[in-house]
Amino acid sequence: VSLEEAIEVTNESDLRNLMMNIVKGDIRKSLASISLALNSEDTETAHYAASVLQDALNDFRMTVEKQKKLIEEGGADRTAYADMLLNYMNDVLKQKVFTDMEQKSYVAEMDAEAPDAMSIEQMEALILRLLEIDNFTDCEKWCERAKEKYPNTLAAYTCRLKLYFSSGQREKFFETIEELKQSPVVVDRETLELIRVFR
Repeated sequence: VSLEEAIEVTNESDLRNLMMNIVKGDIRKSLASISLALNSEDTETAHYAASVLQDALNDFRMTVEKQKKLIEEGGADRTAYADMLLNYMNDVLKQKVFTDMEQKSYVAEMDAEAPDAMSIEQMEALILRLLEIDNFTDCEKWCERAKEKYPNTLAAYTCRLKLYFSSGQREKFFETIEELKQSPVVVDRETLELIRVFR
């Protein structure tokens, strides 16, 4: 059972055990679930969740600073350190557990520290984080880079579609759909749904 469901239906003892089991795993990937437990009626569970979450976020802050220092001093290894930092930050930031102000600040850092050589998956992750904070300017910059570097990938199209959808740019949205139709790229169900919703 997910923690989300457990908070609603589980007794205090079972909920506490579930929290303990989640914490024994990779906490970094479970921060969004742990943050939900902050609203638990069981004060012990809520207190424990707050403590675990605070420790994890502090660890994130310190790790980001250490990684940034390694990038500055990295020399030939700078790209490898930047690559690791991008992936690390995305794993946490996509869970949206920071305040709006801190989320925006870290997404800006993620953008600033992005390595020169990025996979389409990394570009997509950065674009989605920028979209979540309504930073359409930097988002468009990365969408164009994705289009140039990975022209025949679905993500290069879906990133632009999501940007134009979110920013209300109907003309560019439909221009991109036409480009997608003319391309060899296979469209998935999520993209078809996005197109259907915007029509």
